[in-house]
Amino acid sequence: MEVPELPEVETVANGVHDRIHGLTVEQVWTSNKPQTFKSPPQEIVETLTGARIDGVRRVGKTIVADLSRGGEKAQFLIHLGMTGRLLVSAPEVPHPPHTHAILALSNGQELRFVDARRFGRLSVSKESYGGPGTEPLTISPDAFVALFKGRRTPIKAALLNQSLLHGVGNIYADESLFRAGIRPKRHAGRLTRAELLRLRIALIEVLEHAISLGGSSVSDYVDADGVRGFFQLEHKVYTRTGEPCLVCATPIQKITVGGRSTHFCPVCQR
Repeated sequence: MEVPELPEVETVANGVHDRIHGLTVEQVWTSNKPQTFKSPPQEIVETLTGARIDGVRRVGKTIVADLSRGGEKAQFLIHLGMTGRLLVSAPEVPHPPHTHAILALSNGQELRFVDARRFGRLSVSKESYGGPGTEPLTISPDAFVALFKGRRTPIKAALLNQSLLHGVGNIYADESLFRAGIRPKRHAGRLTRAELLRLRIALIEVLEHAISLGGSSVSDYVDADGVRGFFQLEHKVYTRTGEPCLVCATPIQKITVGGRSTHFCPVCQR
């Protein structure tokens, strides 16, 4: 089971923003389940109640709702975990099982956080959240190359290192490495500048295409309306173990890199 990655989180954040930005939080309910809350539930209630939602956006794999109230700024941070869902619903729609937070909004709708396995996290902050690493969609070519200079870890593991590039996970690391023609076990620091520049372009193209298709639904992921994504239909290697490569017909192989299942073509990737 995969944690929602950059395209899925971006899709949810954009969908929620379109539906709730500019609205005021009138009332907040929380389940008080301790695993779900990084901030104390009462602090979340106090910070959110009466606050205007200025916007909702993605930073890495975290959804950030920018809040304002009486000249003061704050942020509501939502990490979806493995099974977290952030849904905008009419109040008469029955609450799904495992609902852990409900924000009653000034237009009569509700923003609901639902998480069956409770790996997601909710918190509030007065500080601006910048994420753990660099944004992959906007990183410059030189900065991308510099990230991997001298690193002895496999390039697949380096791509998953959130302190380097935040938001990239297993699906899009595999897919971008395939499109760049790079084997996942190659040491990051030994890749040539040309290979790294090719990888940067492949990664951006994969992420942007996945966002345009609403992300990948390989387990529990749905968008703000509860709709599944479609990029899983475009996967070239991910979870296609034993199936023929779509370029050369060689069976796709599955190995483990950095403790993560990794899929690649032994012919197309060198």
